[in-house]
Amino acid sequence: MNIKSRYFKSKIAVIVAALACPLLFEGCSVKYSLSGASIAPEIQTVSIARFPNNALLVAPILSSTLTDALQDRFTRQTRLAVVPENGDLRFEGEITNYTSTPAAVSGEEMAVMNRLTITVRVRFTNAFQPEFNYDKTFSAFSDYSSSRLLQEAEPTLIPEIVDQLVENIFNDAVSNW
Repeated sequence: MNIKSRYFKSKIAVIVAALACPLLFEGCSVKYSLSGASIAPEIQTVSIARFPNNALLVAPILSSTLTDALQDRFTRQTRLAVVPENGDLRFEGEITNYTSTPAAVSGEEMAVMNRLTITVRVRFTNAFQPEFNYDKTFSAFSDYSSSRLLQEAEPTLIPEIVDQLVENIFNDAVSNW
């Protein structure tokens, strides 16, 4: 056998392998998306209950901002239908802490930066894969200048912190890496 025919046969083998490879994985039961979510095909719906604000300090927009952001994340980054209750994936919980504390102190022992921290308890239920269920606490924060009042900083800080929380909640629920 000459070099040309060996080259031709090896090229054909590579093409056949490349065409056959997708067929080997066709039966896999987990689908991956660009968002990093791995959701079993039998899961079709998600329900996200309103997260009441049970913290001592209450920001009026926080409960709806968190709930809406989590629903929006599932709408935009998964194929799941959001239903009011009894979804294949279910989220419920509450905002347990909302605090502003000094984050950085100057030489005169004065706060120059403050930190807003939001803590949320989440109970996640996966009706088809109970091994992924969890009851966890998530916490995120953002710093702001102490020259600003918390009420002035909240419209910027709350969406930023909620984005961090939603990212972590979403990943823990559907990115089973």
